[in-house]
Amino acid sequence: MTVNIDQALEAFYRDVDAVGLAPLWTVTGELLTPTPRPKAVPWLWSARTYRPLAERAIGLIPVERGGERRVLSLRNPGLGGRPYAAGTLWGAVQCLGGRETAPAHRHTPGAIRFVLEGEGVFTTVNGDACDMRPGDLVLTPAWAWHDHSSTTDGSMLWFDGLDLPMIEALDGIFFEPHPATSQPVDGERNRSVAAYGASSGRFADEQVTGALDPKPSPLLIYRWNDTAAELDRRAAERPDAPTVAVEFANPRSGASVLPTLACGVRRLIAGRSTTPCRRSGNQIFVVHRGVGHSVIDEQRFDWEPGDMFVVPSWSAVEHHAAENADLFGISDAPVLRALGIYREETLAAAQAVTSTFVPQQGVL
Repeated sequence: MTVNIDQALEAFYRDVDAVGLAPLWTVTGELLTPTPRPKAVPWLWSARTYRPLAERAIGLIPVERGGERRVLSLRNPGLGGRPYAAGTLWGAVQCLGGRETAPAHRHTPGAIRFVLEGEGVFTTVNGDACDMRPGDLVLTPAWAWHDHSSTTDGSMLWFDGLDLPMIEALDGIFFEPHPATSQPVDGERNRSVAAYGASSGRFADEQVTGALDPKPSPLLIYRWNDTAAELDRRAAERPDAPTVAVEFANPRSGASVLPTLACGVRRLIAGRSTTPCRRSGNQIFVVHRGVGHSVIDEQRFDWEPGDMFVVPSWSAVEHHAAENADLFGISDAPVLRALGIYREETLAAAQAVTSTFVPQQGVL
């Protein structure tokens, strides 16, 4: 009896599929790629676009139980409509109006806040009222109670960075609302700053490379004035360097501020450029001050204060400053380092620019 091999294979694959199995030999190339192939694409969200939308949201959308937060999430077009900036990172603009309180809750994703503009807001984290000012970094570690309250008539905008997509992929999402709208403040305000705010260990040069810590930093606020002074000092020590950078560190252990998120600021010197490189893991940058552009996988992204852009895993990137500039950034590097799979690669030469990104404008 002669067996038609094509018919036999067709029947075999049909039977394999029917019982929930998949033949690896047909998908190996998709699963084990020579280098990372993130679904997220390089992208930029313009402050000129999101800022008026945030103000409209303050006028139209109440902050109350149910919605919990007034947030415009960065939605990367490569992720099929998911409200994520990258495959492992959530990025967003949170808007709080005058005299408002965003209700207290907690969740297993860890979060950071980088203040864009506004005054008079504080975030209470496990009873510690943390005053927020432009350029400050405020931590809300995983499963920490937190709420945001305004004491003035003006609004405040800040960048939210979370490891939410990563925790979702691990099937580890838990969420709980606090019994009260606002949690009680325990003792003096800014307690973590009083205890750890002057520690020399709160800044690492360039980036944390060794220390790992499953516990978050006990310092909840990294003040911009302190960060700027540290960058000034390092720039004075290296006057010929095109850039200096610090990563915010856990003052107890020297590790990144959260077990899943690294946060830092890179200062770019006017007229100079960084060395082009690739890094495994995703990065989101927020332009705190200055004007310039970045080249990501041969595409030029022009930026100005308030703009936000994403560099997906293993994308080649270099930064160029038209004037002195400070870029705040977050990444998932601590997780990759903990797993022993973090990699970096320096490119031999600057990238050729083959296109220029045009931000979406929308209808305002």
